[in-house]
Amino acid sequence: MFSSVAHLARANPFNTPHLQLVHDGLGNLRSNPPGPTGQPRRPRNLAAAAVEEQYSCDYGSGRFFILCGLGGIISCGTTHTALVPLDLVKCRMQVDPQKYKGIFNGFSVTLKEDGVRGLAKGWAPTFIGYSMQGLCKFGFYEVFKVLYSNMLGEENTYLWRTSLYLAASASAEFFADIALAPMEAAKVRIQTQPGYANTLRDAAPKMYKEEGLKAFYKGVAPLWMRQIPYTMMKFACFERTVEALYKFVVPKPRSECSKPEQLVVTFVAGYIAGVFCAIVSHPADSVVSVLNKEKGSSASQVLKRLGFKGVWKGLFARIIMIGTLTALQWFIYDSVKVYFRLPRPPPPEMPESLKKKLGLTQ
Repeated sequence: MFSSVAHLARANPFNTPHLQLVHDGLGNLRSNPPGPTGQPRRPRNLAAAAVEEQYSCDYGSGRFFILCGLGGIISCGTTHTALVPLDLVKCRMQVDPQKYKGIFNGFSVTLKEDGVRGLAKGWAPTFIGYSMQGLCKFGFYEVFKVLYSNMLGEENTYLWRTSLYLAASASAEFFADIALAPMEAAKVRIQTQPGYANTLRDAAPKMYKEEGLKAFYKGVAPLWMRQIPYTMMKFACFERTVEALYKFVVPKPRSECSKPEQLVVTFVAGYIAGVFCAIVSHPADSVVSVLNKEKGSSASQVLKRLGFKGVWKGLFARIIMIGTLTALQWFIYDSVKVYFRLPRPPPPEMPESLKKKLGLTQ
């Protein structure tokens, strides 16, 4: 599979920047005015500068996709585990709003009843589940982005790039949620049902004995409802925000920014994307939390019972959590790419052939 994708990736418009330089005529003189001796300055070959960096693999190669998947494991597994206390309080606010009236009250009640150790409930299924989700989410996103881009062609990839980001991320998340669902179900039981189980090794056998495999996958449909819109927003909003930041905010081209500066842009774009992600996915998140707690309920029954107001409980906590989470995930993922010297193409630019069709070049 990876070999065929790698073949397609070589001609992919995301592979290398479209840096076109004028090398002769008046254009060369305009872009390279004479130096002190009266001779034209040697043109600065930005295209050459862009490829001077030695990458550890080719864009779209098997190694590239595997390391992107590893980046997803590190970014999702560590960040979700670090935010387990906030996630625990958020889940309890969703399933028992009478007892946990707000984020600060939720922390206070939890500390009073379970102590500091109680805030870490569910860390094991969180780490395992979201590591597997990160592997599929980021790894398959890169795969589907290459595949769909080559189906569209260079010009349509640029024109329809937002739709491409949405389609690639939705496809990746479909598989990521299948990997996440069993651990998510166990996590919610541990966090929201006092006395049910304190650890994953206690919860998993008990869930299987009571409901069989259905216990681990009955929440996969609402999980798709929550995570697919979330991931579509996460990737499409991030990609377009990065593009906008370099175009309107950052005072110099991306090629002239250092790697730390580029990672700052990544973090800012990730946080902006995270706020929108939280809003889009919160109603489904409320349904998942209640559904995994209760036996025999369906998603439609839970949705009807919660009502419009009920599905928005805990939104503020989720915005803080998801905004921080998404920013850190993109920062870590991009840092992994830097560490392993993976190709990191800049935001796409309009292909020269499209510029000519639109009359933007002579």
